[in-house]
Amino acid sequence: MPGRVRENGPMTTSQHPGPADDLPIRDGMIRLGQALKLANLAEDGAQARALVEDGQVRVNGEVETRRGRQLHPGDVVAAGGAAVRITAAD
Repeated sequence: MPGRVRENGPMTTSQHPGPADDLPIRDGMIRLGQALKLANLAEDGAQARALVEDGQVRVNGEVETRRGRQLHPGDVVAAGGAAVRITAAD
């Protein structure tokens, strides 16, 4: 996208995922690392950690480097060209 720049250079298409799928959670919050695994954005905890540490994960459009960040319904997590919206389970 012309004119938009992030800290590590121009934004790429993979950083602008399409519509977010819903990721329902039972409790009022979930940790980022857990959400990445539950949403299949990471295969396991090691991959989730690597994605976060490498700055490849965005929460609500901002790069997030804390794997333990608490996510709540309404938060949107994006990684690898895909995105999920945290929702409350019915």
